[in-house]
Amino acid sequence: MNIPVNAFTWIMAAVPILVLLVLMVKFQMGAVKAAPIGLFTAAVSAMIIFKAGLPHIGMEAVKGVWSALAVLIVVWPAILLYEVVNEAKAFQVFRKSMGQFTKNELLQIMLLGWVFASFLQGITGFGVPVAVGAPLLIGIGVKPFWAVIIPLLLSTWGNTFGTLAAAWDALIIQANILDDPQAIAQTAMWATAFIWIWNFATGVTLCWFYGKGRALKKGLPAVLVLSLVQGGGQMLVGQMNTTLCCFVPCCISLIAVILLGRTPLYRDTWALEDSPVMDRRAASGEEGDYPRDMSMHQAFLPYYALTLITLFVLLISPVKNFLGQFKVGFAFPEMVTGYGFVDEATEKFSPIAPFTHAGMFLLVSAGIGFLYFKGHGWIAEGGDRAVWRRTVKKTVPSSIAVICFVAMSKVMSGTGQTTVLAQGIAGMMGQAYVALAPIVGLLGSFMTSSNMASNILFGGFQMTTANFLGMEAAPILGAQTAGGAIGSAICPGNIILGTTTAGIMGNEGLILRKVLPLSLIAAAIVGCIMYISCIVLV
Repeated sequence: MNIPVNAFTWIMAAVPILVLLVLMVKFQMGAVKAAPIGLFTAAVSAMIIFKAGLPHIGMEAVKGVWSALAVLIVVWPAILLYEVVNEAKAFQVFRKSMGQFTKNELLQIMLLGWVFASFLQGITGFGVPVAVGAPLLIGIGVKPFWAVIIPLLLSTWGNTFGTLAAAWDALIIQANILDDPQAIAQTAMWATAFIWIWNFATGVTLCWFYGKGRALKKGLPAVLVLSLVQGGGQMLVGQMNTTLCCFVPCCISLIAVILLGRTPLYRDTWALEDSPVMDRRAASGEEGDYPRDMSMHQAFLPYYALTLITLFVLLISPVKNFLGQFKVGFAFPEMVTGYGFVDEATEKFSPIAPFTHAGMFLLVSAGIGFLYFKGHGWIAEGGDRAVWRRTVKKTVPSSIAVICFVAMSKVMSGTGQTTVLAQGIAGMMGQAYVALAPIVGLLGSFMTSSNMASNILFGGFQMTTANFLGMEAAPILGAQTAGGAIGSAICPGNIILGTTTAGIMGNEGLILRKVLPLSLIAAAIVGCIMYISCIVLV
């Protein structure tokens, strides 16, 4: 690559991201309007500054459309599932039944927005925790705005080792340490330690959102227990089996939160009437309009189906291997910019395995839920048309935004802009770069809406940089994927999933404005720990 890495090219590579942030955070522009502007800016920068031809830019945009499909086939059935459950009025039943687990409102929010959302992250990922978690939280009276933010923040700790360690596997492959057990163990130790910090911080943040000091005092014991199980459990299991090191703690935390609800501290009725997170009047307005003969377990049936189907397909290797062999992808030729940046040819770009994809699990679960509710008379005649009508109405705007966001990331990465961003940071900082290693991971997640894509994009770069600076690679790689996990909270694709299923499309800028400072602070803390560990104490 002959692209000059200087202040000018670095700034120009950053312009599309800055434009996006300014539009969404400063001017609170919705994703549907901001995303096309970001894509246009990235395309103009690629053509004028980075010497990419129109065919090259067009090909990257097409790649983006294809990559966006992997996200959209989660968005569409996730919204369909929500509308099916909503049509049957099962959310009202579920809300009424939560008291059998615990009468403590804060612990109820933890159960759905932290523990269950993390469980979904452990088995499915791909934005499902937010898409599914937001409607469930709204069902117990959480305001839609907060119903998006809570699972968006609190499920991301499982992002690296969730989906049976898909993002982690991408990292070790890109870093070329697949055959080095010691390097893998060391990297896993650093990564899980950093992620544990984020896990605990988000639990504390949830309490603070709910009721500041009063809620923190009440919720801190639960946060300590759940963080020990999730963060500490992931660190422990990660030294033995990285594939299951998120899934196992998630399962244990489901048991832990139910047991917590039976302790003297959390078994009695407790709620803060002035909590800014709750809108109990909106919830109570639906009290009289729900099927009285539906039990809580029946209301939750589609989510039981989602869990069982996912576990059956992903944990039983013969089933997973058989269904996973069916993949769809397209060939793309090699493209080279005027600066010699090579976008390599591929015979099957970003192949999708439809039968092992989270979207398929959601679609089947929605179908099972519809047939079950319909068979019991809980979905009235014409309810199917109402479900489809509302689903289509919600999916069209979010689909446009997701396609533009992913296409923008592909244009930037395929024309050298992303590489210039990362190399510019490393070249300017020298060994102090270790403090910014998690920021690079966060940046990758923001740009691609995926920690796995961030690790693919920057895993090799982080390894090369560590070797170039003569530093140990394990902490830098651990910081990369921890930063990617933290950055999942600001992924536009995940935010759109939440706002769509919560029914607040157009509020993406407001949500990003809320979660961005938290994510940046967390990544900065990881960076400070990196600097002290790798520079000061060495």
